[in-house]
Amino acid sequence: MTEMELLEKTLSAFAGMPAKDFAMSLPNWQLREYKKGEFYNEYKNVCKHLGFIISGVFRTYHVNIETGEEKNLLFFSEKQFVASYKSFLTQTPCNYYTESLVDSSILYIHIDDLNRLYSESHQWERFGRFIAELAFNEVMDHTEDMMFKTPEQRYQQMLERHPGIFNSVPLYHIASYLGIQGPSLSRIRKRLSGK
Repeated sequence: MTEMELLEKTLSAFAGMPAKDFAMSLPNWQLREYKKGEFYNEYKNVCKHLGFIISGVFRTYHVNIETGEEKNLLFFSEKQFVASYKSFLTQTPCNYYTESLVDSSILYIHIDDLNRLYSESHQWERFGRFIAELAFNEVMDHTEDMMFKTPEQRYQQMLERHPGIFNSVPLYHIASYLGIQGPSLSRIRKRLSGK
C-alpha cells in the first residue's frame, strides 16, 4: 500500500471521506522525512501544517524555563495525525515543541490548502471539525487520565493507544508522559509482565 493509499484509507475510516473528495486534496499533500530529534514545530512558531504519520513517533512537550525540565504532553505514532493543535487551529504561536523521537515519515498539508478544501467541500469541512474534536479529546483524555486514573491504568492505556512505542522511545519519556518517575515505571512494567 502506498503512502497516499494509506492516507485515503485512514481518512475514509476517520471521517467517511469519499474517494472523489479525497482526490481534491491530492496535489496538496507532500511527503517529508524527519530525522530523530528534528522538530515538527518549535516553541513560539505558528504550526502551519497538519501531518499524517506514515512511520515513526513524535512527542509534544513543554520546557520549564526556570528548571529546564521537559514535560511530555502527547505522543503521536503511526496512522495518527500530528500537529501542535492549538497553534494549528488558532494560527497563534505555540507554547510547546513537537519533535520526532525516531526517524519518521509523514504526509503533510498546509493550513491554507486545508482552508480552501473546507470552503470547497462539505466532506473536508467535516474532516476539519473531526480534527478539532480529536485535538480536544486528546488533551481532555490526558488531563482526565492524570486526575482520575492510577499510573498503572495510564500505562495500560498508553499500550493500547501506542502499541509499538516501547520499542522505540526511551522509558524516561514515557515516565514523563505518565507523570511518574522512572523507577515507578519499571515497577509497573515488572508487575504487569508477571501477570
